[in-house]
Amino acid sequence: MDDRKADIAYVFSFKKALALVLITGAIIGAVTAWQWTPSYTARLTFVIDDSKSGGASGGLSALAGQFGFNLDGIGGASGVLAGDNVEELIKSHKLIKATLLTPYDNTQTLADKYAAVNKLDKKWLKYSPDGKVTRFPADASHNTRLQDSLLHEMTILILSGEFGITKTDKKLGFFEVDATMKDEKLAMLFCNRMIKQSTDFFISTKTKRLRNNVERLQHRADSIGAILNHKTYDLSSANQSLLDVNPAYTRANANVDIKERDKIVLTTIFSETVKSLESSKTMLAQETPTVQIVDEPELPLKKNRLKYSIAILAGLIISGILFSFYILLTRKKRDQNL
Repeated sequence: MDDRKADIAYVFSFKKALALVLITGAIIGAVTAWQWTPSYTARLTFVIDDSKSGGASGGLSALAGQFGFNLDGIGGASGVLAGDNVEELIKSHKLIKATLLTPYDNTQTLADKYAAVNKLDKKWLKYSPDGKVTRFPADASHNTRLQDSLLHEMTILILSGEFGITKTDKKLGFFEVDATMKDEKLAMLFCNRMIKQSTDFFISTKTKRLRNNVERLQHRADSIGAILNHKTYDLSSANQSLLDVNPAYTRANANVDIKERDKIVLTTIFSETVKSLESSKTMLAQETPTVQIVDEPELPLKKNRLKYSIAILAGLIISGILFSFYILLTRKKRDQNL
């Protein structure tokens, strides 16, 4: 303890040098705050309304949440919408890359703008085979290995602190998404489109089986309907021809009976198919979750700047610590030489 007091007293014995170092540190902190590039935060809140998560099981889950237990997966939503899956899914690389390849304006995508704002396009010039800035077209089907690699690097940078999702209340289904970037429009577009990409993926995944069933039944109903229409016209023509046929010919009567029987069978099959189709459509509507936006980011966004007070205080502390270490280290070396 006495040694520490002696060290502190020794450092303060260099009052003029210490004062000069502290002033220099404060000036460096102020300049840093002045030149600091501000960032913008876009915040969006949404809620997922899943019909399967209601009822008694939903109430039980909410009650258990008050005591710190998570029963989201019991009797409620399943699969992609179960529990914390929503948070992990929205942060998936696939959705982030898909969002980055959406238009920023008529000439560039969000990935192009992100690379330019963060000066990554200049940093990556050394990787470009032709010495030109790497661009990221919306159609990623013909992307080169370099473009894919750089998209992956951008995704990692975004997930390292520029984008996040939290559940505001464990007892409720509200989620809050934040996107913090150095361009105001970029932050707002990225935040909104990430939710759009995620919503489409949610609904597509949740209802894929039922949608396929509806499409199959719809195709079948359309095909049977077309055949039934054809049979109806055939029967009408056969009945018309029957009026002009000699009653002694029974073959014509049999032909009409067969066409009428085929029409009745097709009518029955068509009726049952339509019933199944409407039932499947009803089930699809019930199973489709609703992602409702509660609060959207609005311009102007929250501007994040490095405060002068914090920068100056940090400059004072860092410069003081470095000066103290330097003084004590030089004293120790001098004592060892003696």
